[in-house]
Amino acid sequence: MAFLDEPSATAGETEMLLFALERSRAQFAWKSGGLDAAGLHRPQPPSTLTLAGLLKHLALVEERYTIDFTGEAPGPPLDAPEARTDPDWVWRSAADDTAEYLYGLWRGAVAHSREALAAALADGGLDQPAKYSTDDEGNPPNLRRIVVDLHDEYARHVGHADLLREAIDGLVGEDPPLGKLSSA
Repeated sequence: MAFLDEPSATAGETEMLLFALERSRAQFAWKSGGLDAAGLHRPQPPSTLTLAGLLKHLALVEERYTIDFTGEAPGPPLDAPEARTDPDWVWRSAADDTAEYLYGLWRGAVAHSREALAAALADGGLDQPAKYSTDDEGNPPNLRRIVVDLHDEYARHVGHADLLREAIDGLVGEDPPLGKLSSA
C-alpha cells in the first residue's frame, strides 16, 4: 500500500488498529472524493443508497463515537435533534445537501474524532472504559471495542462506496494511486 505509511511488521495493537482505521478512511475518501452534487446524489438502483448519504452517515458515525472518547456533547450532524430521533434522517436529508457541505461535514467529523481519540489514548489507552454507554446497566465498552466498531463501519461502507463510484464514473481499485489520495 503506497498511500499511507505502513506500520512495522511488529507494530503494537494501538498502532495497528489506528492504521486499519486510517486506511479505511483513506479508501472511503478516495472512493467518494472529487465528485459534484450529481455524482454524490446518484443511486445505483434498485438501491437508494448514495455517496452523499454515506458521507453524511459516516460523519454522524464519527461524531457518535467521539462521544465515547470524550463524554462531551456531539457536534454536527449528530447535534441536530432529528439525527437522534429519526434513523432515516441522515439518508433523507443528505439529498438536499451540496457536495461542499457534505465533504466539509465529513472532514470536520473525522478531524474531531481523530483529535478526541488521540487525547483519549494519551489519557489511558485502549483498555479504559468509554465515557458514554448505551448499555442498560451502564457498563461502557472499552476504547478498543469503540475503535474496532468505528473501523467496522468504514469496512462495511467502503464496499458500498466502491460499487457506487464504479457505477458513477468507472473508478475501480483497492487503494488510491500514489499521489491521488483525495480527502473527500
